[in-house]
Amino acid sequence: MMHSLETRRNFLKAFGTGLVIPWMPSSFHLTSKSQILRDDGPIKMWSTHDELRFALEASSVSWNASPSSINIVVDVQSVYQEILGFGAAFTDAACYTMQRMPQALRSKLLTEFFSPTEMNLSMCRTCIGSSDYSTSAYTYDEGEPDPELKRFSISHDQEYIIPILQQSLKVNPDLFLFSSPWTPPGWMKSNNSMLGGNMQRRAMASYAQYFAKFLQSYSDSGVPIRAVTIQNEVDTDQDGKMPACIWPQEYEADFVQGFLGPTLEKAGLKTKIWIIDHNYNLWGRALSEMDLPGVRKYVDGIAWHGYVGQPEMMTRVHDAYPSLNMYWTEGGPEYTAKDYSTDYVVWARNFIGILRNWSRSITAWNLALDEAGKPNIGPFSCGGMVTVDSKTNAVTRSGQYWALAHLSKFIKRGARRIGSDAKATVAELNHVCFQNPDGEKILVIANALTERKVTIQQGARVAEVLLPRDSVSTLVWS
Repeated sequence: MMHSLETRRNFLKAFGTGLVIPWMPSSFHLTSKSQILRDDGPIKMWSTHDELRFALEASSVSWNASPSSINIVVDVQSVYQEILGFGAAFTDAACYTMQRMPQALRSKLLTEFFSPTEMNLSMCRTCIGSSDYSTSAYTYDEGEPDPELKRFSISHDQEYIIPILQQSLKVNPDLFLFSSPWTPPGWMKSNNSMLGGNMQRRAMASYAQYFAKFLQSYSDSGVPIRAVTIQNEVDTDQDGKMPACIWPQEYEADFVQGFLGPTLEKAGLKTKIWIIDHNYNLWGRALSEMDLPGVRKYVDGIAWHGYVGQPEMMTRVHDAYPSLNMYWTEGGPEYTAKDYSTDYVVWARNFIGILRNWSRSITAWNLALDEAGKPNIGPFSCGGMVTVDSKTNAVTRSGQYWALAHLSKFIKRGARRIGSDAKATVAELNHVCFQNPDGEKILVIANALTERKVTIQQGARVAEVLLPRDSVSTLVWS
């Protein structure tokens, strides 16, 4: 979770201001792929603007424009990172919110999220124990010191978290799940509490086994976890107001190379390990940890949050370690924001910047919360990617939802980012382009200004596109 309301406001200001307009509920139903593309077909374009949400534009865009003035050049020879997926977090709160819905409505919402013919989310985060967005604070072994973990139990999760995960995996069996702890059990920490505090070295061996038990317990429940982060937001104790734990740089490095890595290896677990799971401004720490051979042996990638710093800081780490993967693992709206449902351009510009700086994924914060941003152990002000009314079960989709849909719907796992450079500077125009394994090209454009024409060139072909004002558009062609 981000540190404060002011932090979140500053975070969004960096990417512009959302357009405040009336919002009309819209379901996520699109033309099937066979109707969208033909091998020799034109560009198809979907846009979100004004009262329209992910609407297929009536007229196709053809490759017949004059090449006199080019705005965006697509270069299939310039190839960058491979995409792993898009999604949000199955927090305790999100799962509780969805589990209390009537079965038919819950099933419909999960299908909307995860079906390849709908929003097509393919990568989500879970919590190892409670986060700040939980019905209560808990770990899997709370109480007096228990180094052998004899009390370890995931019984809390079995009530509604694991059932929601199981239902989601039925919709998309290839859903990539990764997990993050907000706190070790209190007895492993300096303050003997789940809230705030620091990790203690003496507990690292037990904590590595704690991870292994969590992974095995979830696997036995039919929910495979494919990656873990060491700690959500390693560099803050959140002022003791929520489950949190500070991990000094040397502690995280020692835990990875001396405890967690060897423990997972010995147990035969192939779970990937990601470090940092905090803001861009910790890029220097990421480099320092990766300079250690023992850490490099076990770490697959760096997990990033965007509340402080700029996404270009991921590129600094990538340039130093090109084989190291970048993953963006948290960020969400506020339920109190006036533009909660309409700030899709702000989020799209943010996501485009993340993807242009080597991230293989985008994972938003809570999948779903109620109309008061609950449950949480705060009060805290985050909203869900969607809001589910606690009385009527009506679903309100955030601007972040629509921005993410413009990426997740067509960009498949295994897609590679390809070059999309501006031949001429165009103010308030952000874009990123991908090529799917089957050769499809997907160009996502955020236009933060008035309606305007933009020309796109790929090789000898040129197309002219009319972008609506304050819009997000996804263009697809073969």
